[in-house]
Amino acid sequence: MGGSQDQLFMPGKMILCSSRSFNHVKYNVSIHWHGIRQLRTGWADGPAYITQCPIQPGHSYIYNFTITGQRGTLLWHAHILWLRSTVHGAIVILPKRGVPYPFPQPHKEKVILVAEWWKSDTETVINQALKSGLAPNVSDAHTINGQPGPVSSCSSQGGYTLPVENGKTYLLRLINAALNEELFFKIAGHKLTVVEVDATYVKPFKTDTVVIAPGQTTNVLVTADQKAGKYLVAVSPFMDAPIAVDNVTATATLHYSGTLASTPTTLTKPPPQNATAVANNFMDSLRSLNSKKYPSKVPQTVDHNLFFTVGLGINPCPSCKAANGSRVVASINNVTFVMPTTALLQAHFFNISGVFTTDFPGNPPNVFNYTGTPPANLATTRGTKVYRLAYNSTVQLVLQDTGIIAPENHPVHLHGFNFFAVGKGLGNFNPKKDTKMFNLVDPVERNTIGVPSGGWVAIRFQADNPGVWFMHCHLEVHTTWGLKMAFLVDNGKDPDQSLLPPPSDLPNC
Repeated sequence: MGGSQDQLFMPGKMILCSSRSFNHVKYNVSIHWHGIRQLRTGWADGPAYITQCPIQPGHSYIYNFTITGQRGTLLWHAHILWLRSTVHGAIVILPKRGVPYPFPQPHKEKVILVAEWWKSDTETVINQALKSGLAPNVSDAHTINGQPGPVSSCSSQGGYTLPVENGKTYLLRLINAALNEELFFKIAGHKLTVVEVDATYVKPFKTDTVVIAPGQTTNVLVTADQKAGKYLVAVSPFMDAPIAVDNVTATATLHYSGTLASTPTTLTKPPPQNATAVANNFMDSLRSLNSKKYPSKVPQTVDHNLFFTVGLGINPCPSCKAANGSRVVASINNVTFVMPTTALLQAHFFNISGVFTTDFPGNPPNVFNYTGTPPANLATTRGTKVYRLAYNSTVQLVLQDTGIIAPENHPVHLHGFNFFAVGKGLGNFNPKKDTKMFNLVDPVERNTIGVPSGGWVAIRFQADNPGVWFMHCHLEVHTTWGLKMAFLVDNGKDPDQSLLPPPSDLPNC
């Protein structure tokens, strides 16, 4: 699969009854193929300054990689600054010809891409926040396939229409391309059958509400089994912490064929913004299909047993007058990641010294006493550190949310790998008690997982892909603040277990 991008051109846009102009700004850009397992070709993974330098205006780069052993719904998006707010799209990988879905064949398939919209340039939004030390402004609306539906500030704004025929079943490929918000998805009067997440099949189950974090995808079947009419589709935020969010609900319409335009729309009430029980019920229902044809290959033994804390903190910032001389930061194991000026993968391959260190801590001190105000010796440090893994080694990683400022859900994305979510819980992880409850039979397989507010999640994966692979919170504001790190996976012994050389058109910094 290949593609090219020579420059990002962002013209004005009319939405929410106001115009938005970027004055023909040209940005450096890079593209990430989110969820694609690029074996040995990390040069095409895309995160700026991790696997490549960004593509400068007037230049081009061909992303050349092979999709092996994957099918389902994924996404692509810009992976530099906050440009993925508008630079994103769907990746649909169909099964091989003649291979059926492990569920009833749908009549039609539709991509439903949910996102956020700002009236302001998002680069201005985050730059102002970084200067002040405070959190950035939230978005002005949510969108469903680019349209918010009528909102209080702009009642004339149209909405997306999903046409259906009575008695037919449809496969909806849901993608959350939002920058900073987890979202609920509902259709009035209709049940949704979940059959896939993050391009992996799951045991089907019915629900009336899907919760989907930024970077996650979910495929659902919906049957048009109600009386003819129009039915509201609602997308609303999920946030169970005292954090500001955009509370505007995006709406669309599921429209039965033959229904008059004047027919009233059957409404639905979105879940409360802090509906933790609704979100947990959905996530706890996810199980790998684990069939003979689609087995769940969970690592049963562990070579690296890691514990990473994730959360927000405050560091001194004398110039941040609005924040009283402090700045919000984010960290993994108390390390706020500092972006390098040379891409990590290039530094690794060409043995360039001084770009990063491999001393990323596998476990921080006092790991089981990590809610509330930390002791003075746990102040956030800054550094460009990676954690080194031997090829084909197995990893168990517990991600623990902290309460240094406030507990908050963190959707964490691991590049280069799928992983199995073997356990999760609230409060502090207890290795003696909680490991006994791990699901090592049919845990859900993902590439992006939510760390619960004030809780933990445990994942397992096999480091069978050499290179440097980014791991970060997919709330873009947290990534900007430093909640990110990288795994360096060494080459194996055989030639087909080694990182391939970089392409000749790899961008320079």
